[in-house]
Amino acid sequence: MGGTVKDVQSKQELDTLVRSGAPVILHFWASWCEASKHMDQVFSHLSIDFPHAHFFRVEAEEQPEISEAFSVSAVPFFAFSKDGKTVDTLEGADPSSLANKVAKVAGSVNHGEPAAPASLGLAAVPTVLETVKEFAKVNGSSSVENQEKPGLSDTLKVRLQQLINLHPVMLFMKGSPDEPRCGFSRKVVDILKKEKVKFGSFDILLDNEVREGLKKYSNWPTFPQLYCKNELLGGCDIVIAMHESGELREVFRDQGIESVDSENANAKVTEAGSGKGGISESTDLSTILGSRVESLINSSPVVLFMKGKPSEPKCGFSHKVVEILRQEKVDFESFDILSDEEIRQGLKVYSNWSSYPQLYIKGELIGGSDIVLEMQKSGELRKVLAGKGIVQKETIEDRLKKLIASSPVMLFMKGTPDAPRCGFSSKVVNALKEEDVSFGSFDISTDEEVRQGLKVFSNWPTFPQLYYKGELIGGCDILLELKNNGELKSTLTE
Repeated sequence: MGGTVKDVQSKQELDTLVRSGAPVILHFWASWCEASKHMDQVFSHLSIDFPHAHFFRVEAEEQPEISEAFSVSAVPFFAFSKDGKTVDTLEGADPSSLANKVAKVAGSVNHGEPAAPASLGLAAVPTVLETVKEFAKVNGSSSVENQEKPGLSDTLKVRLQQLINLHPVMLFMKGSPDEPRCGFSRKVVDILKKEKVKFGSFDILLDNEVREGLKKYSNWPTFPQLYCKNELLGGCDIVIAMHESGELREVFRDQGIESVDSENANAKVTEAGSGKGGISESTDLSTILGSRVESLINSSPVVLFMKGKPSEPKCGFSHKVVEILRQEKVDFESFDILSDEEIRQGLKVYSNWSSYPQLYIKGELIGGSDIVLEMQKSGELRKVLAGKGIVQKETIEDRLKKLIASSPVMLFMKGTPDAPRCGFSSKVVNALKEEDVSFGSFDISTDEEVRQGLKVFSNWPTFPQLYYKGELIGGCDILLELKNNGELKSTLTE
């Protein structure tokens, strides 16, 4: 280790390192993000102060599998692992919090060693402190007008300032309030409607100059971005926290933002003569297509519209939702939207949800991968399923465990004890009878699911298989050896 920062090359490499139990600190970054570059300086200095830990960079957009595994939705993002599991995370550019969290996870390995300097407080590390001070100079003011805007033309600065000032409450988002194109934008829209404030919006997907320029202007690398009276409040996570604590309402009240009817809360923004921004008009579905979409949505209590099939997902987000449903032990039907362009486009209009996957429960849209993941983490998904009468299915693993536990001594064989259908099964039956051992049995030739599932479950490829109190003893050769050594009965009765 020795104070170096390495770049992660693959998820397999990372998994191996995490399983070793050593402290691992990950910095998820992006080349376009200035905040990531500043935080990387702090990250590098900390790697010197804590030589017993592994410090790794992960380019978030180039390593989607790793980013999805850690639920990264914005950069910079930090994850902290120890003893083979993730113990903490940090989102955003906060040098002090980063230093404190690193010290907590990667402190002195041996009890006799003094704590690393950063664990004694950020001021104890001059190099880190200098970096933090430099960072503070760049990020010290929350008012976007008072910050330097490196790399922006005067024309673009003026345009961004005009957009931010078009409405007292201004939301830069993906999509429009009527048709959000990401779950985070949808959440902020919902919160503003709950707060009953009138707000303007701008669809950053329609104007790349505004999209990239605003990142530099605000020194905030992700969207949505919410502004109130020219002040950047933050992104989705910050807005949610402010809403839940009541702070958002206080900010609006202090700024003189009046409440309005929720129906009139959102106003589109279109720049005169530019043809950019605003809300696109959606067209109604034909009666035939609408009927077909409804039929598919209601074809099963749980329906997933995805890219590919559950056995072969064709995008990481679809794969994530499939895994969640399997973890929840839910039976579900799926529809591959890549196989039918009419359904793919029609469902977007029907649901007013522009991306895939889309999960429906009892005909009701739940959301996409980010919302489903969040609901699973909070336990809300399980509550929704239970409330809709969706019961967990018995998995093959559950079934195998029940079969194995159905008798203290359990033999999985070909045929029955009275009529074995292979010589190895017959030998084991005879050995058990000669030792006067009572046992249960299951004929694996009658159930292919059990036959194949047990091979994987036990990591034992052949039959017969004998279990005692839920533990695999072995196959024919092992059992006959135990009998010949006089150990079979004692093994199955201890």
